[in-house]
Amino acid sequence: MYWLDFLDQWDAKSPWHDRRVRQAASLVIDRNAINQAEMLASASDRRVRAAGVRLRAQGRAAAARSQAGQAAPGRGRLSHGFDAGDLTPLPPYTSLAETVGGYLQGIGIRTRVRNMERATFMTTWHEKKLKGLLIGATGAAGNAAARLEPFFTKGGLYAYGSLPEVDDLFQRQAKELDRKQRETLLHQIQKIVTEQVMVAPIFQQGFIWGVGSRVDVPGAGLIQGYPYAAPCET
Repeated sequence: MYWLDFLDQWDAKSPWHDRRVRQAASLVIDRNAINQAEMLASASDRRVRAAGVRLRAQGRAAAARSQAGQAAPGRGRLSHGFDAGDLTPLPPYTSLAETVGGYLQGIGIRTRVRNMERATFMTTWHEKKLKGLLIGATGAAGNAAARLEPFFTKGGLYAYGSLPEVDDLFQRQAKELDRKQRETLLHQIQKIVTEQVMVAPIFQQGFIWGVGSRVDVPGAGLIQGYPYAAPCET
């Protein structure tokens, strides 16, 4: 699952602190166009359930422009716009960041794509030293809790902040023994993450394999749920 993270939303002085600004940024992203360009239409922006972070893509191009226009009547842009600083993508998704930055520019939000080497990116993200915007992703194994905890809870490995109601629900689900009740609590967390636009979901990656005709056993799909050709000892 890939998303746009508003790292500065926890700073009361940042424009991203305003949920309406985050929502405008999310709505202006044309996910269908990104899917076509980046994933040859093989990605999914549908509601993600069993995979973990259950975030609904919020609108297509027409709806995005309409909603962005409501945020700034008459121009389809945020009033005066603002400089959002760096937009740092998970390597090597530079073109994805450039595309998202272009959509944001359309409503007056100016960004600069910042490329980093992957190990440096992961360390800097974990150390909470990145600013501005970030395109992140997760493919963590497990259930919904395993994907929510690092990004949306207090003390989470990549969480720059958290909401008290999310922290409370997360602690409650961790102690809940009833499977259905735990599912209900996790769905409540996912609903809050979505409604508060803590991130802007982009797509669930569609992995594309190319296998030469001379390959006897390509390895694609040998490990259930593993998106790469496997095994990968080499």
